Amino acid sequence: MVPWGPVLGALLVVIVGYLCLLGLLRQRRPQEPPLDKGPVPWLGHAMAFRKNMPEFLKQMRAKHGDVFTVQLGGQYFTFVMDPLSFGPILKDVKRKLDFVEYAEKLVLKVFGYQSVPGDHRMIHSASTKHLMGNGLEDLNKTMRDSLSLVILGPAGPSPDASSWHEDGLFHFCYNVLFKAGYLSLFGYTKDTEQDLLQAEELFTQFRKFDRLFPRFVYSLLGPREWLEVGRLQRLFHKTLSVKENLEKDGVSNWIAYMLQFLREQGVAPAMQDKFNFMMLWASQGNTGPTSFWALLFLLKHPEAMQALRKEAAQVLGEAGQSFTFDVSALQRTPVLDSVMEETLRLGAAPTLLRVVHDDHVLKMASGEEYRLRSGDIVALFPYLSVHMDPDIHPEPAAFKYDRFLNPDGTRKVDFYKAGKKIHHYTMPWGSGVSMCPGRFLALSEMKLFVLLMITHFDLELVDPDAPVPPVDPQRWGFGTTQPSHDVRFRYRLRSPE
Repeated sequence: MVPWGPVLGALLVVIVGYLCLLGLLRQRRPQEPPLDKGPVPWLGHAMAFRKNMPEFLKQMRAKHGDVFTVQLGGQYFTFVMDPLSFGPILKDVKRKLDFVEYAEKLVLKVFGYQSVPGDHRMIHSASTKHLMGNGLEDLNKTMRDSLSLVILGPAGPSPDASSWHEDGLFHFCYNVLFKAGYLSLFGYTKDTEQDLLQAEELFTQFRKFDRLFPRFVYSLLGPREWLEVGRLQRLFHKTLSVKENLEKDGVSNWIAYMLQFLREQGVAPAMQDKFNFMMLWASQGNTGPTSFWALLFLLKHPEAMQALRKEAAQVLGEAGQSFTFDVSALQRTPVLDSVMEETLRLGAAPTLLRVVHDDHVLKMASGEEYRLRSGDIVALFPYLSVHMDPDIHPEPAAFKYDRFLNPDGTRKVDFYKAGKKIHHYTMPWGSGVSMCPGRFLALSEMKLFVLLMITHFDLELVDPDAPVPPVDPQRWGFGTTQPSHDVRFRYRLRSPE
């Protein structure tokens, strides 16, 4: 009998030793960025990076400058921290920095979806067709009605709706926006009450997946958590299956267009189910958390709430007393637009990644040139290098609701760094080929929700003096941040004036 235990143990030692050797052998070549392999072979700086990503990057920038390469779990990442040098990376006319390759690997791992040729372009095409112009206005009307249904219920306001209700603000925002977004995109059955119950249960399962998501991406789950992730994936694949969708009315044109493309490409129904899970996550994973930060900032800054309610009254007029106001009003809300842009500046912290194909020379705004090595990953972290840069945004840690307004009330778009006008003054949606294709829908959803909440409800924090909670450190780099703990608030439906 072969003693498999010792054999497998020896094999594991060989593999680990080989991986460590690869890390130890790498040396900085001429013109390459400073190389910092970290204290632990293969892992490199992974633990410090995961513990507090912004602080780690601050330390690396102070040590090495605006460009540096670090080892994180066997992979080498070159961080570029100077926003004036982002242009060549985001435009990449020579096509040597690839976003799609990394994205395809990620969605396969997280959602089980195997990309097909052309689907990245198809998603952008579908979004241009159905999430802009008339297509977006139609979906906004559906979202408005779904928000009304979720907040007020199928029968409208209950007798106690004008009494105070207490909840966690993060839970409330995430719950309401997820359910309204899910129903707006994936449709209703003829039983509205059952639809709401199913959406509530789906949100519960979505949050379980959401909490595991950061460590899932980094492959840091325990054995039981891997089993739980598998269970949740199967549940979403079944619930969002194309078979289930056939029994629903009102599936959005956006979803229907993309599924038609997949059918025409011969994609199996089971893989279409996984695509639906991916799109649910992409469309609903950030709107609730962003709306939480927006309402929290408004509640902590009464002058901002007052300015926004004044604008809402002017724009909506008497129609504002109804949940069914004209959604075209969303195009005439510069104060709300500034509030949302400022919220995203403070709350959105995505990492933009590009895989280097073939050795590539990056030219910085300073004139310096760095050689990027094939197989490495170029990374941008705009939260630190743009959103929190005091040169671009004075007092960057402060919430200023009018930061993106000119004195005449129009949108402010002129921002500067080192005396030079900067194009990328906020980057909550990514940029270039990785620009979020659903950003107009997401922004409209959040604006609708905030407008409904501030015009139809009295809102107050249970403890007005409690500080804004810190960010959950696990969420850095994954879209909109989430708080380390919830904030209790009260709300009640306003009586018609």
